[in-house]
Amino acid sequence: MSRIEELPDDFDDSLQIDPASSSSSVQANPKPTKVLSSNETQSISLPTPNGSGSQQGKDSTTPALPPPMDSIKSRTPAEVLANLNRTPLFMTSLDDTDGAAGENNELEALKALAYEGTPAEVAENFREQGNECFRAKKWTDAVEFYTKGIVVLQEAKKKKQSKQVAEGERVSESEVEQERGLEEACLVNRAACNLEMSAYIKRRIRLIAFPESQHLTQIYVENYRRTTTDCAAVLLLNPSNVKAWYRSARACLALDKIPAALDACSRGLEIDPESNALKGLSEKIMERKAFVEGKERQTKEREERQKAEERALRLALKARNISTRTTAKPPETEDATIHLSPDSLSPTSILNLPVLLLYPLQAQTDFIKSYPETTSLAEHLSYILPPPWDDDHEYGMENVECYMETKTGGLVKVGKKMALAKILGSGKVEIVDGVVRLFVVPKTRAEGWIEVFKQKKGGIGAGS
Repeated sequence: MSRIEELPDDFDDSLQIDPASSSSSVQANPKPTKVLSSNETQSISLPTPNGSGSQQGKDSTTPALPPPMDSIKSRTPAEVLANLNRTPLFMTSLDDTDGAAGENNELEALKALAYEGTPAEVAENFREQGNECFRAKKWTDAVEFYTKGIVVLQEAKKKKQSKQVAEGERVSESEVEQERGLEEACLVNRAACNLEMSAYIKRRIRLIAFPESQHLTQIYVENYRRTTTDCAAVLLLNPSNVKAWYRSARACLALDKIPAALDACSRGLEIDPESNALKGLSEKIMERKAFVEGKERQTKEREERQKAEERALRLALKARNISTRTTAKPPETEDATIHLSPDSLSPTSILNLPVLLLYPLQAQTDFIKSYPETTSLAEHLSYILPPPWDDDHEYGMENVECYMETKTGGLVKVGKKMALAKILGSGKVEIVDGVVRLFVVPKTRAEGWIEVFKQKKGGIGAGS
């Protein structure tokens, strides 16, 4: 059976029911609701969102905007975004001003919070932030945090030293030791950041064009140098820091400073002989040392051989009475040089020379890269003449004459059956800039060309 509960006697009082008001609100004879026609409906003015209508201001039922929103309703979206960007919570880029050529007070307040506390607490905070960035491979940001921590600790150290000297106060050893440990950690971690950045840039260089890669090479070399500098600072604080020895050795190896890398690695192994990282690095250093020494040995041998070849060549030219001269602007002949073969170290070997055949009346040339001294001019002209541009058939073997310029600026006629060694050893001609120059002209036009040549040279005649 259901249970019936009785209401207490004061139930009506507790509800505070007002009989008069309730009775007056109910009309005995309510009027019927009037249905509006379409014309009457259109005549009614509704309030607009800005409070305007048939009755503006006084009869507006639009709720007022909150003050913060009311202050921005007249601004453009760009102005609103710019304003938000000056609020630290919504910043997408750092803005140091409040938009009125002053400081951003909210931002400055947040910055100041980072320096609240003792130097050790502040430095520890920066170190932790740097560690977070390092784990996320944001090495540039990590370097910035570690640097801030180092600056705080170094400034605190200077203040304590000056205060101790001025006032004779004794600084707490535990506090000094704590700050030294933090400075050591920040320095060695910053060295790790620079090391990783350099390694990353070095990998990227292989994929980029030369101008940009050259710039990046300077950056990664500078980062390796910063690594060695930070490691040196760490070792001044704590010579037993194995990480500093390891990172210093890696940076020196990357810079090809092999002796310094070996020294750092061996010192680290003295402290921690079981370090696998140092053992592996030591093997890499030894491999690189062997490679570098091999390259240096090859370079030295090549230089020594080049010097010996030059000595043999000078002796060969002197023995053959061949004169040479070098001008201020020698032509580019690539690998076409005067040389001895088959043995470049023996002055008695055959002399091979670059020869330039000039056709002055046609402004054409032919180049013989290696002309043995024992061969005659005819042997080479036989496969060169007639040239493909000779439409008038003037340049046949029997129709041309050859000339060389003398030391004094004249001309000497060269026999086509003479060996090159005999021509050059006559003492009348010389080799200029390592190239023998021979003029080839048709017999029928040789006399006129000689006259023009003499006029250009100031009237010097031709020999025979």
